[in-house]
Amino acid sequence: MKLYHCHNSRSLRVRWALEELGLDYELETLPFPPRVFAKHYKEVNPLGTVPALIDGDDMITESAGACQYLGEKYGPTPLAVGVGEPGYAAYVNWLHRSDATLTFPQTIVFRYTALEPEERRLPQAAADYRGWFLGRWRCVDEALQERDYLCADRFTMADIAVGFAYLFSQLLGIKEAATPNVAAWWERISAREAYARATAE
Repeated sequence: MKLYHCHNSRSLRVRWALEELGLDYELETLPFPPRVFAKHYKEVNPLGTVPALIDGDDMITESAGACQYLGEKYGPTPLAVGVGEPGYAAYVNWLHRSDATLTFPQTIVFRYTALEPEERRLPQAAADYRGWFLGRWRCVDEALQERDYLCADRFTMADIAVGFAYLFSQLLGIKEAATPNVAAWWERISAREAYARATAE
């Protein structure tokens, strides 16, 4: 397998999942955003986004989807929650919520506070989407009030997927996301050896 990756981007989800599973893969780290600074990459992924996980003749470009794919194809593994297990619905919901609901508003904040040239930045849009993110982030804090992990009473791909959303919030300076419940959970999951390997330069 080959993973196209950018530091501190959504592709971290996939790299972390690969490391947790102990799979062999080739890593190509690109400058961010690759559509600007690594134009050849569009020949791999015409969207110009990361990740792109190449597995034989198949390619996956959605980070949470890649986590689900890896857990199902290269399992059985406790990182994935099976259809017949309690917590399966929550597991699938967290995987999709991690990007569609949580990371999406963060990308708007990032764009209009950092990516755009100074004259095109929109403080009001950034503030609005920051608030949108925090409103939706409450579900993570609530889920962790009486449990150590998001679902199935164990560390899963859902924790990896939502964990990136937390990391991104801190990189964006959204410190309010670090509630006591969330901070304790992040300390647990970021202490894993696979996370250290996934974040190594």
